[in-house]
Amino acid sequence: MTNMTNNKSQHILNTSSNLLGFCLIVLTSLKISRLSERSIIDEFTGIACILLTASSVFSFLSLRTKKIGVATSYEKIADIIFMITLLFISFITFAIAFSVIF
Repeated sequence: MTNMTNNKSQHILNTSSNLLGFCLIVLTSLKISRLSERSIIDEFTGIACILLTASSVFSFLSLRTKKIGVATSYEKIADIIFMITLLFISFITFAIAFSVIF
């Protein structure tokens, strides 16, 4: 039985898990190419991975929780974490696209 009040959680869970895979590929690519030794992009990517995992967990909890108030709270937390992560990913993408090494 799906909780009808948290219709965003399904989208957050799907998108955050896909973006987590993207971030892991970026992190692996940075490690293989040894760019992680000269930049902080891998640290930002690691933070994005952690935040995406947290967003996935909270959206999953929102879908599985039967109490509507608690499910709504989980969904809001997942949404906020997801938006913060999008800012991190935008920064990472900008830094990689324009070869900005910090």
